[in-house]
Amino acid sequence: MTVYLVGAGPGDPGLLTVRGAEILARADVVVHDRLADASLLALAPAGALRIDVGKRPGESGHQDQIDELLVTHARAGRTVVRLKGGDPFVLGRGGEEVAALRAAGVAVEVVPGVTSAVAVPAYAGIPVTHRGLSTSFTVVTGHSRHAVDVETNWEALAAVGGTLVILMGVVHRGEIAARLLAAGMAPSTPVAGIRWGTRPGQTTVRTTLEGLAAAPLEPPATLVIGSVAALDLGWWEHRPLHGRRVVVTRARDQASTLVAGLRERGAEVVELATIAIADPADGGAALGRAAAGVAGYDWVIFTSTNAVERFCRLLRDGRAFGPARLAAVGSGTADALARHGLVADLVPDRFDTDALLAAFPAPPARGGRVLLPRAEVARPELPVGLRVAGWDVEEVSAYRTVAVRPSPAELAAVAGADAVTFTSSSTVTNFIDAAGRGSLTGAGGAGDGSDRSATVAARPAVVCLGPVTARTAEAAGLTVDAVASPSTIEGLLDAVGLVLARRLHP
Repeated sequence: MTVYLVGAGPGDPGLLTVRGAEILARADVVVHDRLADASLLALAPAGALRIDVGKRPGESGHQDQIDELLVTHARAGRTVVRLKGGDPFVLGRGGEEVAALRAAGVAVEVVPGVTSAVAVPAYAGIPVTHRGLSTSFTVVTGHSRHAVDVETNWEALAAVGGTLVILMGVVHRGEIAARLLAAGMAPSTPVAGIRWGTRPGQTTVRTTLEGLAAAPLEPPATLVIGSVAALDLGWWEHRPLHGRRVVVTRARDQASTLVAGLRERGAEVVELATIAIADPADGGAALGRAAAGVAGYDWVIFTSTNAVERFCRLLRDGRAFGPARLAAVGSGTADALARHGLVADLVPDRFDTDALLAAFPAPPARGGRVLLPRAEVARPELPVGLRVAGWDVEEVSAYRTVAVRPSPAELAAVAGADAVTFTSSSTVTNFIDAAGRGSLTGAGGAGDGSDRSATVAARPAVVCLGPVTARTAEAAGLTVDAVASPSTIEGLLDAVGLVLARRLHP
């Protein structure tokens, strides 16, 4: 089999190449560095073996052990991905790993990645070349004292000009600055230190070569030295939720839109799924019978995208509905129908049960039938209200929500959160069962070593998708800080942004 050396990029999972994602999707084994983003590891199949071989600060090298691990799994006939930060061949010892694999007779493919030497300065708004300032850039390691004192010709680097990008050099920044100053580089030369580059917690420290030794910097950080370091064309750190940590409690297979929206706004997202979507207890038998006879109903009401997806996959196409009309609670549910080529005949202005009941027509004189496919356990207000209005309502279980027990690491991440989002009553109750109310009454540190741009509040903000979820949270003893209006994912994103902005600038 083949071992694939895949460059993971410097941190932002969006910088993984298409080829890298393709390879990860069919991996049997993923051997990864310490700082590999969890969302990249999730691209591998659920059953893939994931092995962390990243060195911790202060640990000595163990490259021979990594090489042996790769060879062993490859010889066992497994597809092995060696996931490396940045680019495998830019100060990543990728060349050594390829040489060891080839010497052992193992096939290798290298999938280049975006190197931190270019991406990290770009995310800080610093172009490594810029007309009138720099026509070249040099990448050098400052990882060890031997590299600083013996392997690197600082005099030549000072003389060549251009931009100097130093990776893994924060610990030895004082010696590096001294060598460059002794080589004739001006004390006023601009320097930028970018910590946690391309990640949600990225911070940039601006200084000069003379002030570099005393600059408040800690690893992991990239140093940029030269005229371009005075430029500030930044965008990453100016996003509205930059440096904020937000917990998403929705089921993982439903959370992608919310997670993507939060990340686009700059948040660090903790996916703490407290529920999962499963088949109803009867395996979907009742839903199948209802779908087979759907043309015999006057209305079919969908209250969630889950109900839409599970119902529509049982139909040949939209003609199966016959004369039945469709109602959708919420634009997200209506959009799910649209993906199946169906147009909702009724979408209330407000995305809740009361609004649907107020907008729903009276039944015809002959009487009328409503089909309501929804969660196995759901609130009774909608079917009760329809029956009071004179409709014959058939409820059918389309799916179940089952509790998911988060891992201790996931629960620990809540302690440093700025906000926790709830999208349904079940996410509230299951979260409290798993984490306890106390997790939403106080907050600790970030827990990952990253800098946080804003002070963590006394407790995470509680933000709910709609009024029903908010009432469940309040009944459970939580203080609800914001409710999405409208009750859509976009509304929830706006609500998170507003409540955290108020906390930062009361």
